[in-house]
Amino acid sequence: MKNGKLLVFSAPSGSGKTTIVKHLLAHPELNLAFSVSAATRDARADEVHGEHYHFISLDDFKKHIKADDFIEWEEVYRDNFYGTLKSEVERLWAQGKNVIFDIDVAGGLRIKSKFPNETLAVFVKPPSIDELKIRLKKRSTESEDKINMRIAKASVELATAPQFDTIIKNYDLDTAKAEAYELVKQFLAD
Repeated sequence: MKNGKLLVFSAPSGSGKTTIVKHLLAHPELNLAFSVSAATRDARADEVHGEHYHFISLDDFKKHIKADDFIEWEEVYRDNFYGTLKSEVERLWAQGKNVIFDIDVAGGLRIKSKFPNETLAVFVKPPSIDELKIRLKKRSTESEDKINMRIAKASVELATAPQFDTIIKNYDLDTAKAEAYELVKQFLAD
């Protein structure tokens, strides 16, 4: 069985990466399937286990780490772990799909380093930190403290952008979506 390709989209929270990934998934000609990450955080009101994340306990997550079940994992915030299970990628590859990730910066770079030839790593850059804060507040899903924590982390994440294969500047969402589509289409054709 030939493995598909991996498409990593990483960015600070609020940059638009999830919207761009959903846009790409809506194009059947790209033959994409979404990699559902594992997470130890609680589900938000609109999130479904197995669709948005595999919500697992901290203890179970640590058992998976010890068993080497992850391609990558990260303690993004204290006791708040996210990771990509090997079984998830293998399941999607077995279906003949190319796997797309909506993933944090550190995880995205780990996937790229483990699968350098199969991976297109895309960094989605927001217009500014101020715009990020506005977008996060509009979501109304997190406390002011959580938003401030994400903003503080965003500065560090923005510094990693040059380590990615390419950067999409999301100043205009329609333009960013079109650019992402062309990048992915070209990568999959190679």
